[in-house]
Amino acid sequence: MTEKLSDATRGPLLDPLFENGWAMVEGRDAITKTYEFGNFVAAFGWMTQAAIWAEKWNHHPEWSNVYNRVTVVLTTHDVEGVSTLDAKLARKMDSLI
Repeated sequence: MTEKLSDATRGPLLDPLFENGWAMVEGRDAITKTYEFGNFVAAFGWMTQAAIWAEKWNHHPEWSNVYNRVTVVLTTHDVEGVSTLDAKLARKMDSLI
């Protein structure tokens, strides 16, 4: 089972994500990032690739798409906060660009 990130693991796992455009969600223990693509097809194609990994890892993002932008929020509802799964999926999403 996944656990909420401890103070000791939070920095090493999240700091590289923050350097790559991720941020904490105000008022929640969650991380967010908005990706921008050349057009709707590119944005939707990226979402499709990300969805395959999310399903494989049984960890599904909160996200929205408006034309060429996709805004993602990651948190682990079972632990009421950010977990290693969130960091893992965030890294995978970044690698799909």
